[in-house]
Amino acid sequence: MRQKLLLLLAVVFGLLAFILSFQQLEAEKRRIQGDSETVVLIKVARNLVEGESLTERDLSRFVTKRPKEAQALSRDIPWQQAPQVVGRRLETSMSAGQVLQTTDLKPVSQRQGFNGVIQPGWRAVSIPVDAVSCVNNLIQPNDNVDVVGTFRFPDVRGDAALDTLTLTILQDVKVLAVGNRWGSYNVDPNGSRNYGTVTLQVYPDEVEMLIFAAQKGKLTLSLRNFDDERISRDIEKRSVNFKLLEQEIPKYNQRREERRNVK
Repeated sequence: MRQKLLLLLAVVFGLLAFILSFQQLEAEKRRIQGDSETVVLIKVARNLVEGESLTERDLSRFVTKRPKEAQALSRDIPWQQAPQVVGRRLETSMSAGQVLQTTDLKPVSQRQGFNGVIQPGWRAVSIPVDAVSCVNNLIQPNDNVDVVGTFRFPDVRGDAALDTLTLTILQDVKVLAVGNRWGSYNVDPNGSRNYGTVTLQVYPDEVEMLIFAAQKGKLTLSLRNFDDERISRDIEKRSVNFKLLEQEIPKYNQRREERRNVK
């Protein structure tokens, strides 16, 4: 009888030890997961050889989790910096699926400078901005924006009056630089976040249009989420003036009310 009791106690204590160990492991797992964050990195989409120049098709997104403290020491290149990577040459050969690191790229030569961040076939053009037109100076290099212009045109009724008109000119435009800052490069030794110009990457035939628009009206930048690459064809068909604003206000509020009810 005593042996059975001792055996039963051993089983109970063993079960308790197992439960406590399991709980401790789960707590440690939750702690580690709590200290982790999701990051989006760049990986190469095909086999590449040393000296080869990277193109957009050579890069793909890689989503993973890792400890927050490891982020500062990592050489992995975030997906947001993909535009800066395009056109760079490889320091070493790489296999498809490898995560791209800063040490895999040949350094940008001093002679190359800022033009090294402009993708082949594109152009860089700067437009004047103020704190209001660039989201309170929160727009930074590698952000994507929409360019919205406000102009005064002859009124559509045909008289001599002028009508104020606002319309979206370009969508999903890459920001190359703000002031003299591009990428991690900063000409300003004080690191000021204030700037009066934003440099955009555009197609050659868009350069003249942007310069003309900046001379004839006021340009405002609308900041996008870095994952939002959609081009809306409906926006191209519309512009806002006083008459349309008066008509659309009830629709705007109705749509907001419907979205709030869905939540």
